[in-house]
Amino acid sequence: MNVLFNLGKAPRRPAFALAALSLAAAVSGCSDTQTSRASEPLSHQMLALMETKGVAPSSPMLIRGFKKESELEVWKMRSDGSYVLLKTFPICRWSGQLGPKRHEGDRQVPEGFYSITPAMMNPNSHYYLSFNVGYPNAYDRAFGATGGSVMVHGICSSAGCFSMTDAQIADIYALARESFAGGQHAIQMQSYPFHMDARNLAKYRLDPNMPFWKELKKGDDHFAATKRDVSYAICNRHYMFGAQAQPGASLDASAPCPSLKYDVQVEKQVASLEGAEKAEVAEIVAKGEHPVRLVYKDGAQNPVFANQIAEVSRPDALVPPVEVALDDPHGRLGAKMRRVAAGRNMLLVAEAQAKTKPQAAPVLAASPSPMSRISALVGNF
Repeated sequence: MNVLFNLGKAPRRPAFALAALSLAAAVSGCSDTQTSRASEPLSHQMLALMETKGVAPSSPMLIRGFKKESELEVWKMRSDGSYVLLKTFPICRWSGQLGPKRHEGDRQVPEGFYSITPAMMNPNSHYYLSFNVGYPNAYDRAFGATGGSVMVHGICSSAGCFSMTDAQIADIYALARESFAGGQHAIQMQSYPFHMDARNLAKYRLDPNMPFWKELKKGDDHFAATKRDVSYAICNRHYMFGAQAQPGASLDASAPCPSLKYDVQVEKQVASLEGAEKAEVAEIVAKGEHPVRLVYKDGAQNPVFANQIAEVSRPDALVPPVEVALDDPHGRLGAKMRRVAAGRNMLLVAEAQAKTKPQAAPVLAASPSPMSRISALVGNF
């Protein structure tokens, strides 16, 4: 099975995209009212926003979702091929917990990289309008994941979907429709547990999902470095971000990876981002950030909707998540980090004193870097 994704800038083939959208509508047997919803023009406000961002309605788009923050970002491509953030939509409802979706009925919103095609657009949705995100992908299937029909839709009701208000999905659907009409073959959707910043990585560092989240962090770094569709291969049950198979090599999501090639310049940028993030995580942990795991009753919604939406799924579950304290395997990591931090402070004082006493410099120079000790304790972030 060849599993390689590099969407890039879509060729301009409006006829292909429009035909696919027409086929989706024909298969769904949409009514006149629903067809009208799906064909509503972009609002004057959205057109004005695109003008300020220097993007066209027909340009390709990219979507990024963040569960903990309940946010859905829509990015549009500029003339140079890079993406700019167009708008952040607050998510009205998502369900489950932080972490990937693994089976039908677990109420989990998926996490990973997905591809939305014109055929996945549903103008006949019972949830106002909707489109499928493409779960399960090859990575999910390699882990035996089951289920499907994970959507971005309206009505503020979620059982494993990204649920928006009707007005929001009307905007997002129209943006996708125009991108497909402009020739984009597939919209990349990146779904994350949270914003992949140093604070979250430090706070949730001992969550059982962290090995998977570190893998997604690589994709996030590639997007941060390039602001373009992130190319990736899936093999050996891993995402290989920025990778392409060598000519003649085949890829299988469950099989060992063949020889892969990378863009050297991009990898240097990513390595630089990773190094800075690792140092920042180490600093946050050294200051006493305790590891926790968030436990939701059943997902959440963006705070802007609190007490404003009359009909929402499982309103009884919309309570703040509980932070469950975690500890390292031996129960000593936090204390050790605090000792290192205290030692660092003592060393900084000694270094300041050494500036007025040059004879002490050789002794201090022999001491290992305190930040290097902290980084070693924190681990591979």
